[in-house]
Amino acid sequence: MASNEFRRSVSVDFAPQGRTCEWCGKPAERQLTAIGGISHNQRGFFCRSCGDQFLRDVTHTPAPAPALSSATPLI
Repeated sequence: MASNEFRRSVSVDFAPQGRTCEWCGKPAERQLTAIGGISHNQRGFFCRSCGDQFLRDVTHTPAPAPALSSATPLI
């Protein structure tokens, strides 16, 4: 195995037969689920090209700004 699947930001599964892509309506090939981060648990069924775009969108979503601690002085 080239990479550890538990460190991936998106879970990739086969789509059940008969499902259609949520973005374009073509036959779906994959079910993709974002894991962790701001997009956690966003999922859907996608054709190959829309799935690739979903992966780009999820993996390039900026992380939320860290919360200010109570010890941080506000000026």
